[in-house]
Amino acid sequence: MSKAFTKESDADDDDELQLPALPAGGKNYITPLGYATLRDELLDLIDNERPKVVEAVHWAASNGDRSENGDYIYGKKRLREIDRRIRFLTKRLEIAEVSDPAVHFGSDQIFFGATVTYVDDQDVERTVTIKGIDESNSAAGEVSWISPIARTLLKAREGDELKLVMPDRVGDIEVLKVRYPAPNKPKAE
Repeated sequence: MSKAFTKESDADDDDELQLPALPAGGKNYITPLGYATLRDELLDLIDNERPKVVEAVHWAASNGDRSENGDYIYGKKRLREIDRRIRFLTKRLEIAEVSDPAVHFGSDQIFFGATVTYVDDQDVERTVTIKGIDESNSAAGEVSWISPIARTLLKAREGDELKLVMPDRVGDIEVLKVRYPAPNKPKAE
């Protein structure tokens, strides 16, 4: 039998997104802004994106022959992608532990959410912000709290000299500065 006449399976496109690994017994820390961003994306997918695609698929299905209907085939594929992302976001938000870095404002010790400036043994100064797995963006100087640099920095203080284990060597780093966002002040009414 020709492949053209076989039933398309949802399993073909169902490469479930793998959750980034959490340390055993660890928590999925996330900043309040990161949590809000993921929640907003989830709500947008549920309230806006998915209904539009469902409507397009319904329209395409009403046009007759589905086997050669590009709108129908693409719409079904897009619907599977949206549903996969909804499942992923739902799981991540369920296990999220929101941690506000502003509670450490003024501290010189490094905790989740800190922006840390350090210098390595080659006199290169770098600044990183320690964020959650689901919100860190390396292009913006953000690192996941489970990354090697973050794990090395956590609990250290300004002025501490640390050993950073890298794949090819062990390097020395010195913590120069630790910053946290200022707490939000309640608005006077």
